[in-house]
Amino acid sequence: MKKRLFLFIGLMCIFYFSYSQIDVKSKIKEKTNQRIETKTDEGIDNGLNKVEEGIGNLFKKKEKKEKTENAETSEPLEEVAAPVKTDDTPKIKSYTKYDFVAGDKILFYDDFSQDAVGDFPALWTTDGSGEIRTVDQFPGNFLYMNTKDKVYNLMKNLDLPKNFIFEFDVILTPGEEESTRGDFYFTFYNSEKSEFLDNDLYPDTKGVHFTISESGWDVKSYKEGASETLEGSSTISPVVINQMCHVILWVQGRRARMYHDGKKVFDMPTIIYEGTNPNRLRFSLWSCSGLPFISNLKITTAAPDTRSKLITEGKLVTYGITFDSGKDQIKSESYGTLADIAKVLNENPTVRVKIIGHTDSDGNAPSNLDLSKKRAISVKNYLVANFKIDSSRLETDGKGQTQTVAPNTTSEGKAKNRRVEFLKL
Repeated sequence: MKKRLFLFIGLMCIFYFSYSQIDVKSKIKEKTNQRIETKTDEGIDNGLNKVEEGIGNLFKKKEKKEKTENAETSEPLEEVAAPVKTDDTPKIKSYTKYDFVAGDKILFYDDFSQDAVGDFPALWTTDGSGEIRTVDQFPGNFLYMNTKDKVYNLMKNLDLPKNFIFEFDVILTPGEEESTRGDFYFTFYNSEKSEFLDNDLYPDTKGVHFTISESGWDVKSYKEGASETLEGSSTISPVVINQMCHVILWVQGRRARMYHDGKKVFDMPTIIYEGTNPNRLRFSLWSCSGLPFISNLKITTAAPDTRSKLITEGKLVTYGITFDSGKDQIKSESYGTLADIAKVLNENPTVRVKIIGHTDSDGNAPSNLDLSKKRAISVKNYLVANFKIDSSRLETDGKGQTQTVAPNTTSEGKAKNRRVEFLKL
């Protein structure tokens, strides 16, 4: 290798002495300008290119040699590796701006698991048609609302406080024509009627009407005797056709906030008429072009006072940390609840807690016990990794299906039993 290097240097020296009358730098500059205008004198150009290339290679070899000789005394270059994505990494970091925190009491839940595939769900009524279906890409049962210009009413009076949270999953299908958009509606309204089926555009005397579509979000609040509806809209992060989307509505008196895909898509402080106090829920498909699938409908109380529950009372029960069925991977929409708990722990650095997982009775008891323990560990690991909580402050345990708070005979009862507890030690 050294012989070749010396031979190359010798040849370069001969070349330079043979052409000592040539100003190499001037010639290079001159030929560079000439190349822009013409391709003549290619022989000189080629020769100069070889000189440039030879000199460049010579300096590169010298630089490489110097780096090799100084490797023991120089600081090594830092190699930055690209982040490795694994299948078990929760897709939750994109939810860092969530201020949504789920409540500590379930007021209503329906995932249609109690209904047979092909039947219309027992808790609902319609002036059209619909059926329970499964979807090959997504787990669970879904209500497929398959009739346009019809309504789907929940046959239950809801005892809703002024502050409540409504969550559900939806798969929106495309319209029949390219110019149409996929959309549908849901309405919370007040009614004292004995019949639950109400197909008026704006049912009863007062309520708030939400439009969900692939192009955005619309809100209309109405009240009998009012001269106009209160209206608002947003185009932030709309639902995506043929994907399962998790939608969250947070009502606080007159204020309505909607969340989707890790973003707050709107926040309207006075969009709901004073005194609305809704007690009914309805979905509707008037003039809609796409037919939706819905599931996992959940209504909870608004966010608890985490600090008071955990620090003063010594126990926090949350339904805001959720998992896919039979798995211990935390769902994305859990971020707000985890961030809220982490904030309290960081503000009280001497407090230690035990995280306890609970399941419903689906499956067998040993598997549920193991799953509840794994879920508690997942919560601990997430708090440590993402919020820098000292792991020595967190203990974990799981009780499986052994400590129920409701009968496991209904979807709502099972949902109440699936929970995570934080006990102050």
